[in-house]
Amino acid sequence: MRNALPMSDKLAQRLAMAVPALLLAGAYISEYGFGLFPCEMCWWQRYPHFAAIGLALLSTVAMPKRVWIATAGFAIAVSGMIGVFHAGVEYGWWESPLGCTASDPFSLDFVRCDEPAWTLLGISLAGWNALLSIGGAVAIWLLLAAKDKAVEYRA
Repeated sequence: MRNALPMSDKLAQRLAMAVPALLLAGAYISEYGFGLFPCEMCWWQRYPHFAAIGLALLSTVAMPKRVWIATAGFAIAVSGMIGVFHAGVEYGWWESPLGCTASDPFSLDFVRCDEPAWTLLGISLAGWNALLSIGGAVAIWLLLAAKDKAVEYRA
């Protein structure tokens, strides 16, 4: 089949859909399920994930598929880099270009971008997004670079 993708490319395509979808699901669960409303920089991290999902879906119908998958990986990496920057602001490594607050749409409270709303193992949500996004993007690119090789068994 001419349009069939090698197995490594199919895996890359699935990762390009799954990584941003799962990270966005986690963001919305933390927001609506646990009341961890996003600051402005949190929103900045979501936008590239939305784009990555669209690009990954486009790779199912548009040619050349590998270019769309790689571009989705790039969008995921962009979210990760924004996460690195945001985590740096939270940990006080550098200053934010913002006033570091965003309005909570359901109250008069403000959500600060320079204080982690929640941490796991000392890593904030922005830090986890950075790790998972950059790791996912690298995995996508490595899978695209891999050459599928048939394993030959000799009796």
